[in-house]
Amino acid sequence: MRTHAPLLAVVLASTISAYAQMAAAPAFTVVDVHPSPSRLHPSLDGRFTPDRVVLRDATITDLIATAYHVDPTDILGGPAWLDFDRFDINAKPPADIKLTRDENDPVATSMLRALLIDRFGLVAHVDTRPLPAFVLSVGKANLMKPAVDPTSGGCEYQQQAAGISSPLIHFSCKNVTMDYLAGFLHEAGSPYFNRPVVDQTGLKGGWDFDLQWSYNKPTNGDGVSLPDALLKQLGLKVESRPTPTPVLLIQSVNEKPTPNVPNIANLLPPPPPKQFDVAVIHEANPTEKNFNIDTNGHRVAVQFATLQTLIYKSFDMAPNYIDNKPKWLDDVHYDILGTVDSGGVTVPGHEADIDYEDVKEMLRSLLADRFKLVTHMDTKPATVYALTADSPKMKVSPDTEHAGCGEGPGPDGKDLRIDNPLRNRLISCQHMTMAQFAIELHNLASGFVPAPVIDSTGLTGAYDFSVSFSKANLLRAPSSAPSAAAPSASDAPEATDPGSGGLPAISLFDALQKQLGLKLVKKDSVPQPVLVIDHVEEKPTDN
Repeated sequence: MRTHAPLLAVVLASTISAYAQMAAAPAFTVVDVHPSPSRLHPSLDGRFTPDRVVLRDATITDLIATAYHVDPTDILGGPAWLDFDRFDINAKPPADIKLTRDENDPVATSMLRALLIDRFGLVAHVDTRPLPAFVLSVGKANLMKPAVDPTSGGCEYQQQAAGISSPLIHFSCKNVTMDYLAGFLHEAGSPYFNRPVVDQTGLKGGWDFDLQWSYNKPTNGDGVSLPDALLKQLGLKVESRPTPTPVLLIQSVNEKPTPNVPNIANLLPPPPPKQFDVAVIHEANPTEKNFNIDTNGHRVAVQFATLQTLIYKSFDMAPNYIDNKPKWLDDVHYDILGTVDSGGVTVPGHEADIDYEDVKEMLRSLLADRFKLVTHMDTKPATVYALTADSPKMKVSPDTEHAGCGEGPGPDGKDLRIDNPLRNRLISCQHMTMAQFAIELHNLASGFVPAPVIDSTGLTGAYDFSVSFSKANLLRAPSSAPSAAAPSASDAPEATDPGSGGLPAISLFDALQKQLGLKLVKKDSVPQPVLVIDHVEEKPTDN
């Protein structure tokens, strides 16, 4: 959603503790703050419009990062829920203030800072700490060329020709400063650079160059990692080391926001239910093979979706948590083309253009209308995964660290994926409790863990750790978690590759046990919320 620079000078000039300054700044006139509803894959989504700021699935860390233009990794301290409790926010500015559509709008972010202080009681201050960062410097020789045209600049993605066996990510950059490149690498260089990149090249002015890399080194040995591409193509090297970094230290914050005003529904009425004005459904071409949802303005195109896919995508329920499914529910694939005509009617904060939450609501309406779908929620015994402790090998985390897991290397900067293509997944976690890690595993490794994970380790406290494993398609045989009755590691055969640096492919289950001393086991008959299908027609009504 956003691009964060390092902690900006403007933030240093107006820290969170400057309450007098905040009191003089404009504030939202009406704000609706409430916990986000359960969503299958929650992530921050937001809209900045002239008369509204609407944020969905925002953690307090997200809100602070947005309001203060800081990288989330530069926010330290605070309780563990800072990264896990999510909120939906609908905020209306004063009538005489028109915001821009820029998420870095200084007035909007100033009002977001006031909201955090007023509704969540946020107290924090700016400090400097040595934090792990990727430091950019010149190697043996600078291979870039001075900019030809100094009037404009930036990096543009270059589309590659079809049919290339090992496609590369290709950007052409003109008149780029090293400070710009550092920010670009942090944003575009995922999953290699999952922490800020700091420019220490000493190079001034703008530079022209092309940069090509592959996200993961293919198992056939082709391709190049982003760190290698920087060195070989630009003459720049990247090292992971602690760097003095301006940070935001959280002193206190309330988990429960102050209540909304009693008549909030009248002051900020919700938009009318979203539904297609016209929707055409037909069976998909069997050669398509790839499911996709594409939104463009007032148009939504769904490709190669079965009824089961449409239901779990639109209801945010994993397929194995949909009960009373007809046998044919996942047999026939459909293409859907739907359009919405706003008729000139707009609701503040909810523009005519469609977002993904709108799409889910429209698909639910379409399923009810065209397939006569009727459902209800219930609690029934289901299969889950239990995370247990065997012989834990994780490092206890300092209390000052910020909780979170993500794809990429940990603070040591070691990235096993670069030289070991058969281990092309690397999850690094800081200050994570096992309860938090269990929740995150379902999203981080859904290819292995298609159901919720519960914490059965008995471990308390927070830990730092990384786990390196392979995507499921690289294993010779399907790898699955053992059952609770047979809690041994998976015995799926390990694939090997001469160019893999000597490390064979490994499943998530084996990696957790061998690297962290943890086990994932299937556990049946655990009460879980399920979506029950009461009725659904096999064929849609006519177009």
